[in-house]
Amino acid sequence: MYNRILNMRDLVNKKSMFLFGPRSTGKTTLLQKQFSNNAIINLLKSSVYLPLASSPSMLSDLVREIRKDHETVIIDEIQKLPSLLDEVHHLIENDHVKFILTGSSARKLKRSGVNLLGGRAWQCLLHPLVYPEIDDFDLNRYLLYGGLPQVYSSSYPQEELDAYIHTYLKEEIQEEALVQQLVKFSRFFNTVSSTNTEQVNYSNISRDSGIPISTVRSYFSILEDTFTGFLLEPWQGSKKRKAVTTAKWYLFDVGVANYLRGITALSSQSSDFGKAFEHFIAMEIRANLSYQRKKEGMYFWRTHQGKEVDFIIGDHTAIEVKASFSINDKHLKSLRLLKDEGICTKYYVVSLDPNNRTTQDDIQIVHWETFLSRLWNTGL
Repeated sequence: MYNRILNMRDLVNKKSMFLFGPRSTGKTTLLQKQFSNNAIINLLKSSVYLPLASSPSMLSDLVREIRKDHETVIIDEIQKLPSLLDEVHHLIENDHVKFILTGSSARKLKRSGVNLLGGRAWQCLLHPLVYPEIDDFDLNRYLLYGGLPQVYSSSYPQEELDAYIHTYLKEEIQEEALVQQLVKFSRFFNTVSSTNTEQVNYSNISRDSGIPISTVRSYFSILEDTFTGFLLEPWQGSKKRKAVTTAKWYLFDVGVANYLRGITALSSQSSDFGKAFEHFIAMEIRANLSYQRKKEGMYFWRTHQGKEVDFIIGDHTAIEVKASFSINDKHLKSLRLLKDEGICTKYYVVSLDPNNRTTQDDIQIVHWETFLSRLWNTGL
């Protein structure tokens, strides 16, 4: 059992919450640990789902019983029955009920015409396991297999990843009828893994997968709405050097990305290791911003001449990630170009180099463990 950072008790005390996240990130387990099982209405159970599907108004009776012993009412997998949101809306407004509504797809809710309660509930996202949640963290294991709880702790992680991918395609995509042609979407899903951590080229993906560009774009929307990945937008704040305008794509988990690309081993000297290391740091930063409820943007910066800084937080912190055991001046070139813009105030190189130090021009070279400890304990 992992000690998750996300504290739903604190959040729901302030307002009702949507708890979103990809399948198997541990939403139900988290809520079972932080709340009583008796407070959970599980829509994956047919004995619960079928009566509510035929008569959504029955929710009021269930809520009344739960509230005899519990302040918070949890509805697990709300996307299975979006019609319940009208009842939830009424109970929030009239009876001041606090809800936690979990889901692995916002797309079905949107397609059903619901408005996600019009601001009456906040949203949060549960990410795969992050560095401080794992005792005896093993970087090499994480970079290869990722942070899905059932995968990281398994004696057979490749088998778990295989089962996860096929279950995801079957249950999340097919059963919810998000796409009509599952074979075509599966082909796209495997093709798009090759663009992980890179700028999206819709034309190339269309050519490689044999799928029209318009369909490729719609499939990316499906992946975003099911929290399977996200687009990292380019930072446009530089004045002296023209930046690219095309976003980069990241799958939600390092292990899933590796599995889709057929990677079963990682050498610390390989480009695949470097991509996985960058991906890992990206997920840690994104999860930290999410869990700390920081409303700051996360971007990357790349000039048309190919100089790139991996991550920019807000307009204050620039982060370059290097899978190198010895950082030297050549690793600092892009950060120094960005520093010349005079906008950010903090500059980091995060690497495998164990020698933490600060250069004469105030670029901090930090080992990845030092960086993550600082990120999660005090913030950047």
